[in-house]
Amino acid sequence: MLPNFDLQDLYAFTALCEHGSFRHAAEAICISQSALSRRIEKLESALGVRLFDRTTRRVTLTQVGRTFAPRARALLSNVEDALTGVSDRAVWGSGIVTVACVPSAAYYFMPRAIAQFRARFPQARLRVLDTSAGSVYAAVRDNKADFGLSFLADGEADITFRPLVDETYQMICRPEHPLARQKTVRWEDFFNEEYIWLNKSSGNRHLMDKALGGVAVRQQAVCETQHVTTMMGMVEAGLGIAAVPSMALPAAGHPLLVQRPLVEPVVKRQVGLIKRAARALTPLADELEQLIIGMYPQQP
Repeated sequence: MLPNFDLQDLYAFTALCEHGSFRHAAEAICISQSALSRRIEKLESALGVRLFDRTTRRVTLTQVGRTFAPRARALLSNVEDALTGVSDRAVWGSGIVTVACVPSAAYYFMPRAIAQFRARFPQARLRVLDTSAGSVYAAVRDNKADFGLSFLADGEADITFRPLVDETYQMICRPEHPLARQKTVRWEDFFNEEYIWLNKSSGNRHLMDKALGGVAVRQQAVCETQHVTTMMGMVEAGLGIAAVPSMALPAAGHPLLVQRPLVEPVVKRQVGLIKRAARALTPLADELEQLIIGMYPQQP
């Protein structure tokens, strides 16, 4: 006799595996914490095993849970693939789409895309995994995301990249900083000031190190961070200046900071869609991908 659980219980399980927190997992799949807890309890009861060890601070997989996790993900992936090609939207319009994004792309692309997507498919659910470029790539490669939005196009042969937007890096500083008076800022002048920088695990850092190999760096960074948003907060606090991709900045301008183009050289990055070449998207994921592509048709 088959265990009595359903796909929603498996989605709850994989969300809790991924986030390690009932609160964050419940937010990711758009249900309450109590509903998530009930689904996990139902799944554990159906299987007759404990999948998670719970303490007041942490939720961790048991040994059985670690064995079951990849099988659950594979089962969900197979179910989603089985729906590919179904034409009746009533069948697949209430599914879930997972998109992995670098944070600046999540900020730039996703709000408008999600608003339009939800208008077409009000029963659909979305998960946005806002994480580092390397983790976006891994999520797509390992089938944890339907597709990704990132700026790293190189990698394995079965991962494709479709460029959407070209952007440059901007210096940000407090309005009272001397460099705020300039129309553009040279990288050499940038490195003469106290600056906040990204650490070497950041995809942005890798890109800039490669582009700025010939620029003299006269002093070390005041501080290194993992994420652009953290770096911006430090600049807001007056700890120094920073270089950030233009996509990370509000279109109407930052209320506390001044931005100036960085030149000599102008450093560019290309942001686009990444996905598995050999894996067909579900109809719902394909709808979201085509919507995003339609919003930015300028790239080939």
